[in-house]
Amino acid sequence: MAAHGICDRVAIVAMGCTDFGEHWDRSGDDLLIDAVTATTTSAGVRLADIDAFWLGTYTSGLSGLSLSRPLRLHGKPVTRVENMCVTGSEALRNASYAVASGAYDIAMAVGVEKLKDSGFSGLLRPSIPSDGTGGTLGTTSAPANFSLLGPAYAQKYGVDPGELKEVITRIAWKNHHNGARNARAQFRKEVSVDTISCSPLVAGQLGVFDCSGVSDGAAAAIVVRAEDAHKYTDRPLYIKALSLVAGAADGNVDPAYDFTTFPEVVASARNAYAEAGITDPSRHIAMAEVHDCFTVTELVLMEDLGFAERGTAWKAVLDGTFDLDGPLPVNPDGGLKAFGHPVGASGLRMLFECWLQLRGEAPENRRITTLDSGKTIGLTHNLGGGPGECVSFVSIVGTEPNG
Repeated sequence: MAAHGICDRVAIVAMGCTDFGEHWDRSGDDLLIDAVTATTTSAGVRLADIDAFWLGTYTSGLSGLSLSRPLRLHGKPVTRVENMCVTGSEALRNASYAVASGAYDIAMAVGVEKLKDSGFSGLLRPSIPSDGTGGTLGTTSAPANFSLLGPAYAQKYGVDPGELKEVITRIAWKNHHNGARNARAQFRKEVSVDTISCSPLVAGQLGVFDCSGVSDGAAAAIVVRAEDAHKYTDRPLYIKALSLVAGAADGNVDPAYDFTTFPEVVASARNAYAEAGITDPSRHIAMAEVHDCFTVTELVLMEDLGFAERGTAWKAVLDGTFDLDGPLPVNPDGGLKAFGHPVGASGLRMLFECWLQLRGEAPENRRITTLDSGKTIGLTHNLGGGPGECVSFVSIVGTEPNG
């Protein structure tokens, strides 16, 4: 049974996003208050006007009290959700479906994470008791897991390892180039190809500059029924599709799994395109924000999302297809690599970039040019977990309802 989706039934009417980075002087409460305030101000609404709230956070809070307490909410339903790196997108998905169902008129999704205060260099993951037959999550590092993609891709498609290193280096260079033009990004400096390619190795071919940053930040969105959107803004974004897929986590025990794809991403993209009525994503989509937790992940995602044929994405990367001024800009805000990755906020941050770009509000020095050709669709993608065992989310939004 296929998902019917909520195409054009819900609209985003306001968004806000803090800068991402090492906020030693700001608490998680401070960050979410800043993001929520920017969002409500944009829409001209009060917190009292909002019927229900969803908070996405991975490790920075428990229960809805993590939002209701700092916002001083009274008598409002607040739900806290978590789904690994899909957490922020999960908050938006729940808020949107609640509005589409008719249960609420106006809802808010908030994502926040305060990682730097933990003292850890990566993500905290709770130790969950098991019988020992599970996958690799929690037993090896994320860089080690994702580093397996590179040699598998090179072997399957006949790419020289040296050339593959050039490809992932260019992805890092691109995302730092974009982040350098983004005042909210954690890393705001361009990095040369030589510096990236010669950086200390972390795992396999992945060097320091191939890995996304650890950061603090928050983002938020207000959603309403599509027919009510123009009460709040003259330029809403209509939700075309919200597709979430959780895999069976059997990739690491399946002899057929070859580490050149994320089946969950393929499935979530296929569902989203069907819901949105998109038959040729590379032709219809103006921009994409994808989960570049590591540079090699972005490479594989270009094929899983249908932006390039199997075995050809590495050539498209080198050709500049996904550059800021290319025919399909990917991560024009710098992506996880340069913008940063506060887990609970990342999915909403991606949508915030669609909000800016598709509405023509992005700064001129990093504005995409694909809008000039009449494209009006943006895509975001998150994944949580690792190769062979992950959850994947794809959203599609646009400036116009389907006619």
